[in-house]
Amino acid sequence: MQQTTCIQREELDDEVVINFKKIFFVLWNRKFLLIKTFACVVCFFVLLAFVLPKKYAVESDLYINKANNSNMMEINPYAIEELGGGGGMAAIVSGVNAAVINELELIQSPLVIDKVIKENHLVYKKIFGIFPNKKEGELLSTKDFLKKGISFENKKGTNVISIVYKHKKPEVAYGVVNSIINNYIELHKQLNTEKSKSDKKVIEAEYNKAKSALNAKLNSATGLPEQAMSGASGLSAMSAFSKSAQQAMSNLAGQIKAGERSRIAVTEDASKVATLSSKLEWAKLVDEMSDSSNVLVLKEPQKLRDFEYSSPKLLINIILGIIFGGIAALFALILAENIDKKLAYSMLGDNIIYDIEDDFSDLKLLLLANSDKRITMVSFENIPNSVLANLENVRNINIVNADISSEFVNSIGVADKLVLLASVGKTNSKFYKQIKSMLDEMHKNIIAEALIK
Repeated sequence: MQQTTCIQREELDDEVVINFKKIFFVLWNRKFLLIKTFACVVCFFVLLAFVLPKKYAVESDLYINKANNSNMMEINPYAIEELGGGGGMAAIVSGVNAAVINELELIQSPLVIDKVIKENHLVYKKIFGIFPNKKEGELLSTKDFLKKGISFENKKGTNVISIVYKHKKPEVAYGVVNSIINNYIELHKQLNTEKSKSDKKVIEAEYNKAKSALNAKLNSATGLPEQAMSGASGLSAMSAFSKSAQQAMSNLAGQIKAGERSRIAVTEDASKVATLSSKLEWAKLVDEMSDSSNVLVLKEPQKLRDFEYSSPKLLINIILGIIFGGIAALFALILAENIDKKLAYSMLGDNIIYDIEDDFSDLKLLLLANSDKRITMVSFENIPNSVLANLENVRNINIVNADISSEFVNSIGVADKLVLLASVGKTNSKFYKQIKSMLDEMHKNIIAEALIK
């Protein structure tokens, strides 16, 4: 039971007590500092909205109809077969859009970007527009261009690539996006042409080889058809009595078997030739269409007008100003409370009498509650006459002026409890802290800190 009581007392001692009244007075006392700091930061951010160079964002969306560079994926009966196991059908079943990921790499490659840089004459400039740059005037590299305001994004779950480019000049932003699209489409056409010609050449070679093999087997085909056996029924009857008839039947059976083997071989080669012939027809069709692209521009880039800039936005800057203004005001408050040479509310304890004249009744109740104790009132400022008059009838108090001296130490040495009298914004903060620290070292109990207005 005793252990439980001790734990409860420790928990009570560890409770954080928030003195809202003290916080209010801290804020109220620094209200002009808070307002000025907050207003300055907000005005700074608002001013930035008008001073910072405006940036224009040009956007475009591209739909990639990508299936192993086949222009006829929707109706080509061989498209799924050509995709292959791991990279094709597995991707379709799993939903992994590997083809679009490859396209993202392709559109950001030097094959596209280098041409974009040249067409729009994007060059290195001075650092921050002031400091010299060794590469000044040279064309940007692909790596550096991709770091400057350009973004490529695959919209999740789709075959759509979104392009956004920001620049200080709207015509440059439009030109860059338009150039990226054009060069990307041209690259697609080039890749399609090369692949279609390669596919056609491979299939055509296989077709010619299979056709030659079929012709060779047709020319070398031997034996008799299976129907020849039905016309030899008489010979079959005679074979039971004549050895020559038996020999003839044996030769006939051998010829029929050879004919059947030749028929099966020719049929297999004919089927292979027919399949390759169909594929060759599709390869020729794709070759004819190879000058087209699998890229569809869903959203064309638009030429922006001077007022259609994307940043800075006044509303966003105001919101940022409010957020950072609040943070700056808080830091200013903490700094002022800590470095102020005059006494601040944050330097006081929790038992505060905020106005000794208006709240004298609180002080009187405190003194009466400790009437059996010797109370010393340590004054840092002149005590108002009205307060002195009210204290004349209180016998258990002694008033001394704060000082760093042996006389002061002796005068408070006999006191059981102390009341400090000071003035916020007037009493020297360093002196107040020194006296308070000295009293703590002497283990003197400060029951209240009364403020003189």
